[in-house]
Amino acid sequence: MARPEQVLLLEPQHELRFRGPFTDVVTTTLKLANPTDRNVCFKVKTTAPRRYCVRPNSGVIDAGTSINVSVMLQPFDYDPNEKSKHKFMVQSLLAPPDMTDTEGVWKDAKPEDLMDSKLRCVFDMPAENEKTHEMESNKISASLSKSESSTLSMKSMASSLDDGEVKKIMEECKRLQTEVQRLREENKQIREDDGLRMRKSTVMSAPHSSSAMRVKEEGLSTRVIALIVLFFVVGVIVGKLAL
Repeated sequence: MARPEQVLLLEPQHELRFRGPFTDVVTTTLKLANPTDRNVCFKVKTTAPRRYCVRPNSGVIDAGTSINVSVMLQPFDYDPNEKSKHKFMVQSLLAPPDMTDTEGVWKDAKPEDLMDSKLRCVFDMPAENEKTHEMESNKISASLSKSESSTLSMKSMASSLDDGEVKKIMEECKRLQTEVQRLREENKQIREDDGLRMRKSTVMSAPHSSSAMRVKEEGLSTRVIALIVLFFVVGVIVGKLAL
């Protein structure tokens, strides 16, 4: 007996495309829409369960609504000569009106009640220049998102401060300013006291320095007189020899 036609609308319908490079997780989205007037149970299965992470991989889609399924391809070494044989299957069945246990509905379902759609996986590796441009674009978008998040966090911190907290911060600033002014006054007073002590010590040592200066001046004048007399005697002797 032929199975009934799939009631869910799949987007995309036939292929799941993954764009490289595949050095990191690559995610594509599968949209499942339920255009009927009944709830529909669904399951998403793959022939390579270790290579993909699917969220959600099962559930119930209410009548007239849709759901996005994230299919995440895990990192791997891409070989352009190797054709992808991975496939996905979306299985569905109409939920009974009195459904309470989804797993029980799947277990009790008859083969003729099941509907399925198959999709194949396609890997696209961009050219070298496209790859470089894409990596730079990812870096720029990451830096922009970080700056935006930091700006938002600063704004949220500022907005979270109420009037009481702002008043406390202002009072703390005033207290710190007063403390700084007091320390400046103490430093000024210490400098003035040090200057006064230095002047006193200079005055006390002044008589000793003046007497020492007088002794130096007396010794200097005696040396000058002796040199003058010596030059006079030498001049007289030279004069006599010249005559």
